[in-house]
Amino acid sequence: MMVKEPISSRGLVQTREQGDHPAGVHDRGLMLIGLFKLAKAIFFFCIGAGAIHLLHKDIGDEVTRLALKLRFDPESRLVALLLHKADLIDAHRLRQISVGTFGYSALALTEGVGLLLEKVWAEYLTLILTVSFLPWELYELVRKPDGFRLSLLVINLAVLAYLVWLLRRKKLLGGS
Repeated sequence: MMVKEPISSRGLVQTREQGDHPAGVHDRGLMLIGLFKLAKAIFFFCIGAGAIHLLHKDIGDEVTRLALKLRFDPESRLVALLLHKADLIDAHRLRQISVGTFGYSALALTEGVGLLLEKVWAEYLTLILTVSFLPWELYELVRKPDGFRLSLLVINLAVLAYLVWLLRRKKLLGGS
């Protein structure tokens, strides 16, 4: 249903679909989720760039240099654990990490921009991707419970609940 509303003191009228936001007003929930997705895109892009930066370098030496730069004891258990894990990563694995993180970064960038522009396709894309990651997040939380994993699950459940509510609301408004 079309709604007419005044847009100036001279009596000009703007026509918009019922349920759409007035000009210049944006859905704060979508903006918050979109900014969160853009932050994830930047984070995963940096991880991918870091993986490429480490190609053809001795990762153990890089871990030791970073530990010294951050004033960690190179003989500590944490540094020893990191050095042990670094030995398991080869150039092929670094390439896999970079491709995966760049791909995920592009997906998060697409979601974020689409949500900031309030595109319905981005809402559905985010909904589908959020649902698809829930089983993995639950598995990880059960396998090794901690505050970080629980926080990620709670954030994603909140995003999911908001998007379901928003899409149902739009469908109800559009269908009447």
